[in-house]
Amino acid sequence: MARASATIVDSGDRFPALSMDTVGHGRITLPDHFADSWGVVLVYRAHW
Repeated sequence: MARASATIVDSGDRFPALSMDTVGHGRITLPDHFADSWGVVLVYRAHW
């Protein structure tokens, strides 16, 4: 499978910078949105 980059996020790694519009909270930037607390990111691709 082709990858966008050679970097793979593993457990314990810092989440890469990513901005997105949400349904209930406007625009957020990860990982800044979580500050120094834990967070969960769910990605639904809809179709492979």
